[in-house]
Amino acid sequence: MRVEPLIPDAAPFTAAGGADAGGFAKALDALGTILGGAERAEDSFAYGGGTLQEAVYERARADVALSVATATAQRITQSVQSILNMQV
Repeated sequence: MRVEPLIPDAAPFTAAGGADAGGFAKALDALGTILGGAERAEDSFAYGGGTLQEAVYERARADVALSVATATAQRITQSVQSILNMQV
């Protein structure tokens, strides 16, 4: 019995900013940008260049984005598990 590798039809993900980056890679890049913005706002406040309000707002925005991403990943995982558990 010979095992054939599974090759997806979609193009593979590339590094950030690549011309053929998939939707998942773009979503991760956007999440990284939001988290980076929160860190910059917090650092700016810590060094006296920003306001507490700005730092708190950016952190809350990043927390919401991370929560949405986590919930989405869990839903996708549950969906894939349901499909794999189906009897054919």
